[in-house]
Amino acid sequence: MKNKAAKVSDRYTYRVIWSEEDSQCVGLCAEFPSLSWLAPSPEEALHGIHKTVAKVVKDMQANSEHIPEPISSRQYSGKFVVRVPPEVHRKLAVEAAEEDVSLNRLVSAKLSS
Repeated sequence: MKNKAAKVSDRYTYRVIWSEEDSQCVGLCAEFPSLSWLAPSPEEALHGIHKTVAKVVKDMQANSEHIPEPISSRQYSGKFVVRVPPEVHRKLAVEAAEEDVSLNRLVSAKLSS
């Protein structure tokens, strides 16, 4: 069971940011947004959040709880709906027409950059 928890936790999305408020690095995991780990260095913050997530996953497995699927393993269709104010829609449509591209291509390029 321990190896499975470690393997799953290795596949999650981690990042480290600086906290001005705490004057420390904060380790975060996208799949577990309620968890964090404070440490003086980025390496320690990453190690701490990874260890914390592994423990949480192990505990969830022991209690037969649903374990979040890693973002890297999820399948995405490439399609989603975004609602914008009519004025923004119009502005984007004009910009797309002026650039002689589809609205979809224009918005996709903007989101990608």
